[in-house]
Amino acid sequence: MTKKYLKVDVVSPLGSVFKGEADMVSLRGSAGEMGIVYGHTELLSTLPAGVVNVRKGQHTDVLYVSGGIVEVTPTRVTIMVDDMERAENLNQAEAEKARARAKEVLKNPDASKLDIEAANKRLKEADARLKALNSSNGLYYSKDD
Repeated sequence: MTKKYLKVDVVSPLGSVFKGEADMVSLRGSAGEMGIVYGHTELLSTLPAGVVNVRKGQHTDVLYVSGGIVEVTPTRVTIMVDDMERAENLNQAEAEKARARAKEVLKNPDASKLDIEAANKRLKEADARLKALNSSNGLYYSKDD
């Protein structure tokens, strides 16, 4: 029997940013962690900023996504995002600086509600970048200090 793979497509406003096949796609959706394999039931979910793992055999592509929507059919996973980066292209120092800057805004008692919302978003994105970077290196990253 021939092995059946999921078709995986990550698209941004710029077009397709990742195409591949997978034994399994793992990600965090609105209802929590999901592992998606060939034959999965159809679903549509929102995604927070986070990590998407696309595994085929012994190889795993680790992707940072800025958040978006995932559509699953029995044979395909389509992820629509504003931004996506492969973990190996992420810069740890930049992500740590972004995290520190966001935390500084959150500590400021004079920060506006708009500044606080933007800082919370940037903090979640920086945490997701660090998690993607560290998980691609076989490390565990916790956003808690």
